[in-house]
Amino acid sequence: MSEFVQLGSVNERPRPPRADELQLQFSDLAIAELNQLLTHYPDKKSAILPGLWIAQREYNGYLSGEAIAEVAYRLERSYAEVEGVATFYSMYNTKHAVGQHMIEVCTCLSCQVCGVYPLAQYIKKKLGINFGETTEDGMFTLHEVECLNACDRAPVLQVGDQYHGPVDEAYVDRLIEQLRTSDVNTVTQMADCIVKVQTGPLTEPTSPTTNPTPTAAKRGRLKVDATG
Repeated sequence: MSEFVQLGSVNERPRPPRADELQLQFSDLAIAELNQLLTHYPDKKSAILPGLWIAQREYNGYLSGEAIAEVAYRLERSYAEVEGVATFYSMYNTKHAVGQHMIEVCTCLSCQVCGVYPLAQYIKKKLGINFGETTEDGMFTLHEVECLNACDRAPVLQVGDQYHGPVDEAYVDRLIEQLRTSDVNTVTQMADCIVKVQTGPLTEPTSPTTNPTPTAAKRGRLKVDATG
């Protein structure tokens, strides 16, 4: 019988992060929500997507390395596995920290025909940023997106979970001014809504906590006068 020869050290298999390697930030409510979600799935791996939505809310809209590591820890998955999932889907914000409001501009065919590119240039000039950037005050992030499936309202923008269209420069002016003083349609509110769709309403734990939830996301709809 041949003898097994091990060349070099055995490669360590990817392992979940340990608590002592992390600065955990999930609130008590977030932990309760994650535990609730785990009852819906056959194993913890299946809860990576909803777990990332909780993290996106808890980490102020941005899935930083620390946020991804916390999901990996709580779901007992490797960092690489959770990071691979998070970076695959464009709705998870993994590239950079985002502003309070994310304005997403559809530039597909119908919106092009209806003049979205000049409008996009107007928005860039008004905010002083390009696509993929955030204003210095942290209020707005501007993104170009693929078809929003609202061609009858072209050109159309999305802010949070709300569509706006058809829009023109005057509408954009009113929208941005309202958003500056609004705490609805925020990035964290959208993540919170997605979490709540899956968990249903949960009662926030009343026990003392060292990491109170930052996620008291106010729900509402922004009403912008379409006629000016």
